[in-house]
Amino acid sequence: MVEAIIFDMDGVLFDTEKYYYDRRASFLGQKGISIDHLPPSFFIGGNTKQVWENILRDEYDKWDVSTLQEEYNTYKQNNPLPYKELIFPDVLKVLNEVKSQGLNIGLASSSVKADIFRALEENRLQAFFDIVLSGEEFKESKPNPEIYLTALKQLNVQASRALIIEDSEKGIAAGVAADVEVWAIRDNLFGMDQSAAKGLLDSLTDVLDLIK
Repeated sequence: MVEAIIFDMDGVLFDTEKYYYDRRASFLGQKGISIDHLPPSFFIGGNTKQVWENILRDEYDKWDVSTLQEEYNTYKQNNPLPYKELIFPDVLKVLNEVKSQGLNIGLASSSVKADIFRALEENRLQAFFDIVLSGEEFKESKPNPEIYLTALKQLNVQASRALIIEDSEKGIAAGVAADVEVWAIRDNLFGMDQSAAKGLLDSLTDVLDLIK
């Protein structure tokens, strides 16, 4: 019997993945840095801080990466995501139904906490979540399972009594490594390998079939 559902945020509650990719590419393009050598799926489910070596490759030592990261953080602040426009249309319905069935709800995202809280606040979703975790709180981001193991502990639920809803390869891997059943929102854009998930969902509404 399911007692808790832990949701990823980007690509699950909000249709943000393409926006993230375009914003990243725009910033790096202004610096003369190309990411054409990396597939879009490489960035999904992680964060830019952990992938600078892959972005810069042989030129890594030529850059002050900490300054580059700071400049990117500023760029993101000046170009915030329009979360009210990007929320999937069935999020409120699904969260209401999950909560009405007495399940605990967690959020475990690789995004920075300020962005997570802004997304929730702008769409008045804070009250649905019993816990909210950000990847910046952990030494390693997904696919490391620590964020999901911590979510289970804080929700006081056994792995066998929880479900994880993800989309990215890294996120699915993190959930599987935490020994939780993972279902993925079907990717029709980035060519992600979602085969490690228990199954694929065509929309968030399909989550309700998992808890009947």
